Amino acid sequence: MASLSLLFQLERTQWWSADRLRERQQAQLKRLVRHAATHVPFYRGRLGTLADAEGEAFWQIWRSLPFLTRQDVQQAGDDLLSRTIPDGHGELSEIFTSGSTGKPIRAVRTDLWQLMWSAVTVREHLWHGRDLSGKLAAIRDSTAGKAAYPAGERLERWGFSTGEIFKTGPCVSLNITTPIDDQLQWLRREEPDYLLTHPTMLDRLVRRSAETGVRPGRLKQVLTISEILAPGLRELCRQRWGAPVVDTYSTREAGYLALQCPDAGHYHLQSETVLVEILDSAGKSCIPGEIGRVVVTPLHNLGMPLLRYDVGDYAEAGDACPCGRGLPVIRRILGRRQNMLRAADGGEHWPLLSSDDIGKLLTLAPIRQYQFVQTHRDRIEVRLQAARPLSDKEARSVVDWARTKFGDAFRIELAFPAELARTASGKFEDFISLL
Repeated sequence: MASLSLLFQLERTQWWSADRLRERQQAQLKRLVRHAATHVPFYRGRLGTLADAEGEAFWQIWRSLPFLTRQDVQQAGDDLLSRTIPDGHGELSEIFTSGSTGKPIRAVRTDLWQLMWSAVTVREHLWHGRDLSGKLAAIRDSTAGKAAYPAGERLERWGFSTGEIFKTGPCVSLNITTPIDDQLQWLRREEPDYLLTHPTMLDRLVRRSAETGVRPGRLKQVLTISEILAPGLRELCRQRWGAPVVDTYSTREAGYLALQCPDAGHYHLQSETVLVEILDSAGKSCIPGEIGRVVVTPLHNLGMPLLRYDVGDYAEAGDACPCGRGLPVIRRILGRRQNMLRAADGGEHWPLLSSDDIGKLLTLAPIRQYQFVQTHRDRIEVRLQAARPLSDKEARSVVDWARTKFGDAFRIELAFPAELARTASGKFEDFISLL
């Protein structure tokens, strides 16, 4: 079975040195570049002598290539699709991103790319020692009418990636738009061993659970995906539910980028399937401790090659991991540049909302959900859903909290919309910049 063969290879390659992994990445990149230059209209005439370069000369030319942006992908359309697919790469399939950046795109993948994705899915389960015979619960899909409360949906196995190789327990799922109290009741009724959800939903579940006393009783781990994991949420979940949080970094169009190390809280880049570059403002690779933009190249998708694709995120580069794996490290993912807080003087920074920050906010008023939106250079709108109308004192306290968090230079305005919507894929952003 191809999946088992790939798993066997991944078990060995994770222990390779960083230099050996880099050499193999270069070899695969050269195959990808040759294919793109010959069979993909968008790249014809753009890649020069890159495929023929060796060693450091290859990387010098590679670093001179311009980034591929979401706008480029949208405008290129079918010109980014390969006119020929090599034998063994299978059929093509397409997906559309959720458009959390406001610019949804189409991504086309081969069966081989899907096979690599499946292998990394199973690697992640094995890294974190999960009992595959247990029950997995997923609260992630926001499609109207799907996995509706109270029953949700039930599958006899965790999914095709894992179920094709191992005999697993069942997988149950619930729509992420389900009211929070109903989600907790569903979790207590299902009693899963593992929960897969988005960080913002986990935060709400854990906090509401502390208020109501309703909680799942046998959780071994919580798996988080799709959003930035707020500082302090791991500890909050461990304190309240007794379960560790395991986070994964991926994108719809590029697949898995990094998995959390089983021995630490940082992330290992998945070098066998994707080249991830963390680059400073000058386009140079960041050294450990530096923050840079995330630029990715999936190594095995010859159906729609994405060479140096700027995903729009920023991350912090890390040191080599003491666990012994040669896979490069990123310490943390900070999120999209578009959602940085922008000051009147031109300065920018990420308004990292820690679990402690949110805990303090929620003590000020009966807030059920929150979102912060920078509408102008000097203005932030605090959007709230509350159990009842706020008193004048509570409203002033929330404004004071926001001014302390974001700075006195900002005018703070409160708003109480009927709904704080998630994207089509269920994502929720607690801070948005409209600038």
